[in-house]
Amino acid sequence: MKLDPPLTRGKLLHRYKRFLADVETSSGEIITIHCPNTGSMKNCWQENTPCWYSDSGNPKRKYRHTLEITTTPEGALAGVNTGRANHLVEEAIHSGVVKELQGYSQLRREVKYGEENSRIDLLLSGERGDCYVEVKNVTLAEGARGLFPDAVSARGSKHLRELRTLARSGTRAVLFYCVQHSAIETVEAAVEIDPAYAAALEEAVAAGVEVIAYRATLGPGEIALDTPIPFLALGR
Repeated sequence: MKLDPPLTRGKLLHRYKRFLADVETSSGEIITIHCPNTGSMKNCWQENTPCWYSDSGNPKRKYRHTLEITTTPEGALAGVNTGRANHLVEEAIHSGVVKELQGYSQLRREVKYGEENSRIDLLLSGERGDCYVEVKNVTLAEGARGLFPDAVSARGSKHLRELRTLARSGTRAVLFYCVQHSAIETVEAAVEIDPAYAAALEEAVAAGVEVIAYRATLGPGEIALDTPIPFLALGR
């Protein structure tokens, strides 16, 4: 994903009220920007560290700037704009990077499905049938371990139940972890944070749901998924 114009560097001072952050610009001005992340952002930012933000160019927006990349306490980079995850996965599929999801002729977004009134992030279709892809953005790290979710996620468990039902019916169902964290080497369920999600994931995998994880390279001019990394099931 080419970023044009490139992201602007600043200093992240504080994140608060969930969706707001104060940033010091290169000129020393303090601005309040939008933080597009519904999670806790645990372990993926620290006060007074470098960050990068985008500018919508729309002066009518209350907060025209958006927080995109933060620096973790360990010095890694984390992509905190969860709204980019679906686009990153879609781009990686179209470019042939995600080998596991090739061979489909059509891709649709936000298609209604399931028994619990859900919308699938990406629906791939073709001669080989349909493939439902649910995308999750991963930024929580403990060392090189990527963990999801970073807060209790009833919505995440719901999506796993929907995928499990699809897999049991013989339809291909995929959980895709979009890892926007430069230090993460593996991905697994954050069982201590959300044991219900971890249990639902274990049931989904047992039912035939596939789990794919790719890590992104993060920079002010481009963010791109390019590296497959292992998913570790419970007990491994």
